[in-house]
Formats: sequence, structure tokens, C-alpha cells
Amino acid sequence: MAWPRDDAKLERVRALMGERGLDALVVRAPDNVLYLTNFWGMKGYDACVFPRDGDPVLICLEASEEDAARTSWTTEVRLFRGYEPSDPRPPTARVLDLARATAAEHGGAVGLELSPGTQASDRMVGEPTTFTREWFAAFGEDAQDATPLLAEARALKTEQEIERMRLANDIAAAAMDHCRLVLDSGMTEAQIAAEWEGFVHGEGTGWEGKVELALGFSLVWSGPGIKTFTATTSRPIVEGEPTLFEIWVCADGYWCDHTKNLVAGELVPSYRDLERQLLAVYEDAIAFAKPGASLAELDRRIRTGLDAMGFPGQPSHPVAHGVGARAHEPPYAHQAGGGELREGMVLAIEPGCYIEGGGGLRVEDNFLITSDGSEKLSPFPDGIVQA
Repeated sequence: MAWPRDDAKLERVRALMGERGLDALVVRAPDNVLYLTNFWGMKGYDACVFPRDGDPVLICLEASEEDAARTSWTTEVRLFRGYEPSDPRPPTARVLDLARATAAEHGGAVGLELSPGTQASDRMVGEPTTFTREWFAAFGEDAQDATPLLAEARALKTEQEIERMRLANDIAAAAMDHCRLVLDSGMTEAQIAAEWEGFVHGEGTGWEGKVELALGFSLVWSGPGIKTFTATTSRPIVEGEPTLFEIWVCADGYWCDHTKNLVAGELVPSYRDLERQLLAVYEDAIAFAKPGASLAELDRRIRTGLDAMGFPGQPSHPVAHGVGARAHEPPYAHQAGGGELREGMVLAIEPGCYIEGGGGLRVEDNFLITSDGSEKLSPFPDGIVQA
């Protein structure tokens, strides 16, 4: 979709470049290309050269020329062909040639994504296109790592970014409302997961006339199938025990990350008690999440609460992290790290506890840090919801 150029975030990036003495950024991770240009590529071959002074340039696969013309904020798009009869090299080599030549036009210090850790996928098949050592070596030993700069810029969301994330949150909640109507103990985990993902893609694409493409990703487990990390299977939905939905929606490149729970039939008392205890830990974390709060202390606080519930050392997954142009992005709450919450951040808070041998519970939503606390972005309830 053709969103208006988000000058607030672009000027923030330029200010950070000035502080670090960088003259140009060269980015190729799809989420960073999206962040700087509003263009979400199909295959992950595309790149952007973003100068501190002057107009950015999108380097784009020729087959995506129409998409770039419709959605990109850049006034200049330089195209390359996926297949070039006179050049048998792969397309990434032609991208590199264009990126290096474009960056040279601005001279000075160049910043690259030298330590991304992870990246969002393109629009095509969820198969990220990663670049080779040649890409990074081509800009010389003086190239600086721009990953911390981009992480700092992206941690604070603009009004437009928050609007886009609300769309993803609303789609995810509507898909859960749909599943609440159709969940039945005669179904399998995979069947209810397909209901959720199908709603996201079928109804979320075109949502409110503002979403060009909505994609849903899910892990669904029921009863003893609930574990920290495992795949959705053909296990049956267990009546009286939670069916846990670990779910993500990507709406035109902006994400939400939730964990929601439904129950078919009457919830057994042991799970009602577990729900009560876990929600107390969750609500304490939410109350703590305000500007100036320590990220390390947030992690410690959640894990201490889980320990008191009888789940020491849990969970193995992060309990709080940023969300935006990726489902998992800085800042991360980690006791070995530093940093504090700031107004404008969006944080996923997700305490979970898991029973040996199978079963357990997790709750998660996305929270916008406001001037005096936080705002829950999803309208779907937390806890275990009756289907």
C-alpha cells in the first residue's frame, strides 16, 4: 500500500547517522529496506542506499518495477534483471554492483548490516535471501556496522508505524474470534491452525482498505501437546484443556506477535488455577513496563514470578522483546543486557510455564509504551477464553 512518506523515522535515522559520522547506509535485509523505503520485496534481492544528505535510491528487481512505483518513497529506482543473457552471474552480483556504485556517489563512510542476527522474510515464500561474504567485503575494511544504528532507530515507533501495527493486531484478534466460533474437540491442532491462518490471509488481505497483503504464521498446541518449542501436528484438540495459539500476523511488512488460548468445553480446575497464577505474573510485568523501566529487571521480575509458581529456570524462550518490521527485534529484555524502556517502543510480553512431559500455559500481547505506562494493542482477551 502507498503509505505517505514517514519523515519522522527517516529524519531520526539521518540524525543517528550524523552522530556516528556515516555518509550513507547500504541495506538489503527486507525489513530494513521496508523501513527506509516502504518497499517490501518479493524475493529479498533488493537493496537501498540511504544517504545522510540527498535522496535515497531503491535498487529493485526489474519484475517488481510496478510494485516499487506504487509503494516506494524513493524518487529514484535503479532496476536490475533477474536473468541477464550478457551476464551469467546470479542477480545478487548485479545488486552488489549497483549498490557499490550508488554508495560511491555519496563518498565518505558507509554503514552496512554487519551483525543483523536475524531478518524478516520477503513476500514470496518465507525463505529469506541471505547475502554472501562478497557483499560485505565489497565495501572495504572501513565500512562500519550500521546494525546498532538501525536497531536504535527502529526501537521507537512513529505514529504511522503504530497505525500499521494496530492493523496487524486487529487482524490477529479477528482471526481468534473466528477460531473461537469453530473450535471443536473433533478437530486437530493443524485443522484449527489452518482456520486461523486462512482467516488472516483471506480476510486480512484488504483489511479496512489499508492492507495489501496479510500473512499469518502459527504454532498451535492443545493440552499435553503444549511445549516450549514444537511443531503443530495432527494431535486432537483436548476438551477441557487449553488450546494454545502462538501466532504472528505480518500486514504489509509490519508485525504483531501474540499467544492466545481457547478451551473447548469446561476448563479443568487445575488449569484455571495455573491461569490465575500466570496472569498475576503477566499483569505485574505489564504494570512495570513504563518509561525508564530496566529491561534487565523486567526479565528478572517475570522469571522470579515463574520460579515462585514452581517453574524455576523457565521459560527457555524470551519473555519480552520488541516488535515492528520484524516479529522479534530489539529491544530484548535480558538480565545480561542493559537498556531501559522508552515511550514509543512496542514490546511483546510473554511469560510461559511448561509442565514436564507436556502441557502448560503462555500468555502474550503487544504493548505500546506510553508516557505513563503501556497500552495493550490487541482487543482479544488474555487468559483462557471459552470457545
